Amino acid sequence: MNPKERKATCNCGQLTAVVSGQPVRIAVCHCTACQIRTGSAFGVQARFDKSDVSISGHSNQYSRVADSGNRIRYDFCPDCGATLFYQFDSIPNVVSIPVGAFADQDFPPPTISIYEERQHPWVKIEGDIEHMN
Repeated sequence: MNPKERKATCNCGQLTAVVSGQPVRIAVCHCTACQIRTGSAFGVQARFDKSDVSISGHSNQYSRVADSGNRIRYDFCPDCGATLFYQFDSIPNVVSIPVGAFADQDFPPPTISIYEERQHPWVKIEGDIEHMN
């Protein structure tokens, strides 16, 4: 792997994504769907240009329509169940990857926090970050 590349994996390692470019956006999302998908109070994901992402392994896909009306397709490992990446039909040249899948303490911080009207009251997102309801 090139030193400028980052590798994301599912829990069992069968499904991987190697990214060669920098994220175009890193977001904290407090929407209910992200809370349910992650089993946490919010999701954190990085968006990459699709041309910078190389996927290996097998995945199953779950598709849903978001509150915005946009369709999202989530690809997850059929063995361990971890969501490794997802794509919005409205932005087909972008791949989103949960930041935790990189297991990289040096991963850049988020630049935006969205759906904050659904944020748990005990969650505080601080720092140089844009806040959106």
